[in-house]
Amino acid sequence: MRNSLHFLKTNLRWLGVGFLLTFASAFGQTWFISLFAGEIKTVYGLSDGAWGSLYTLATLASAALLFWRGSLADTVPLSRLAPVMTLLFAGAALMMATGQSVWLLGVTVFLLRFCGQGMFTHMAMTAMGRWFDATRGRAVAIANLGHPASEITIPLLVVLLIAGIGWRPTWVGVALVLMLAIAPILWGALRNDRTPQGMAHSDSMTGLQNRHWTRADALRHWLFPALLPVLLTPGFIGTVVFFHQVHIADVKGWSLAQMAPGYSAFATATVASSFLAGWAADRFGAHRLLPVLLVPMGLGVALIGPAENVVLWYVALGVIGMTQGTASALWGVLFPAVYGTRHLGAIRSLGTTIMVFSTAIGPGITGVLIDAGVDFPAQTLAMGLWCLTLAAGCIWVARRLDRELA
Repeated sequence: MRNSLHFLKTNLRWLGVGFLLTFASAFGQTWFISLFAGEIKTVYGLSDGAWGSLYTLATLASAALLFWRGSLADTVPLSRLAPVMTLLFAGAALMMATGQSVWLLGVTVFLLRFCGQGMFTHMAMTAMGRWFDATRGRAVAIANLGHPASEITIPLLVVLLIAGIGWRPTWVGVALVLMLAIAPILWGALRNDRTPQGMAHSDSMTGLQNRHWTRADALRHWLFPALLPVLLTPGFIGTVVFFHQVHIADVKGWSLAQMAPGYSAFATATVASSFLAGWAADRFGAHRLLPVLLVPMGLGVALIGPAENVVLWYVALGVIGMTQGTASALWGVLFPAVYGTRHLGAIRSLGTTIMVFSTAIGPGITGVLIDAGVDFPAQTLAMGLWCLTLAAGCIWVARRLDRELA
C-alpha cells in the first residue's frame, strides 16, 4: 500500500496526463456520439441504415489515417502533439454543432473518431508504455480509468444538456471544454516534456532479440499475425453488444430502463480487472495473460443467448467487462515488452487501427445477419465459441513467446 501511494505521488502528473487523454477520448467514442443519433437522423433525413453506413465509412477512414499517421507519437513530442490534437478535436466538435450537409457530417464523424477513439487513446497508451518499465502495468491500468470514468459521469449530463439547450449547443460546449480546459491542462502538464525520474527508460528499452522493432519488422514476425484475431475480437464483440441493445431488448421483452444497471456492472468489472491485470502483467509477464483474456468475454456473450431474466444481462456485461479491462492493460504492457519503445507509436498505431477497424465492421456484419433472420442473441452463441477457440490457441502463442522472451 505504501509503495502504491509513493508510486502515485511520484508520478501523479504523468499518470494524470494518461487519465485525462482517455477521459477526453469519450467525445469521439461510439457510446457518446450515439447519444445524438436521434437528432442527427432527424435533421439530416437519414435512415438507420444510412446513418450506420456513414458511421462505418467514417470510422474505417479514421482507422486508415491512424495507421498512416500514428507514428507521429514517435516523432513529435507529446507536449506539442497532444495540444494540437485537442484543438483539432475541438474543431470537429464545432463542425458537428454547425454543419448543414451530409458530406460535412461524414467528415465531422471521421475527425471525431480519429481524434477520440484513435489518437487520444493511442497517445495515452504510447506514453505509458514509453514512460514506465517495471510498473508499466499499474500505469496503464490507472491511465485507462479515464474510459469508465467518462462512461459513468458524462452520459446523464449530456442527456440533460440536449434536453435543456439542444444538441448543437451541447456540441459547442464540448468544443469549449476541449479548447479551454483539456488543451491548457495538457500543455501545462507536458511543458517540460520529460519522463518521471527513476521510473522510466524512455527509448532505451529493447524488445525481443534485444533490439527495437519497426512496424515492418513486427508485421514480418510470426507474433503479430497470430495476435490479429485476438486484437479484433474484444472491440468487435464489445461494440455490437451495446450497439444492438435495443434489438436485444425487443427480442427478450426487456425495457432499456431494466437493462441500464448493466452499464454499472460493465464499468465496475472493467476497472477491477484492469487493475488486477496490470498487477499480474508486472508480476508474471503480460504474455501469460493471453490464454485467459477472451475466456470471460466468451462466457459472457454466450450467456446473452439463453438469458430470460434481465439479471443475467447484468452478469453478462460484467463478465464481458472483465475481458475489456484485461485487454486495456495487456496490450499497453505487451507491445513495449516485445517490440521495444523506440518505434512504439508506430506499432501501437497498427494495433489501435485493427481495434478501431473491428468496431467499424461489427455493427454492419451483425446487422446483416439480423436482417437475414438470425437475431443477435442467436449470434452470441457463435461469438462465445469463437472466443473460447481463440483462448485455446493463445496457450500455444503464450508458450512460444515465453521461450523467445527468455
